[in-house]
Amino acid sequence: MEAILYTRVGCHLCDDAKEVLIRHGLLLQERDIDSDPELRAKFDVCVPVVEIDGKIRFRGRVDEILLARLLHDEDS
Repeated sequence: MEAILYTRVGCHLCDDAKEVLIRHGLLLQERDIDSDPELRAKFDVCVPVVEIDGKIRFRGRVDEILLARLLHDEDS
């Protein structure tokens, strides 16, 4: 399962999200929203944003329990 983490430099919530996603075995791509005006306009005040298999699943904090359920449901 692949995930995109929309992030920005100096975002401690983004760092936390990255740790959780890696711990759950997701293949992670990071995109710095400040390097792309469209991404910054779309996600400016809600990073981190986590997209999993093409769907936005989390904004702000990543709920580890919901993530585990989501990943378990995908495996079924």
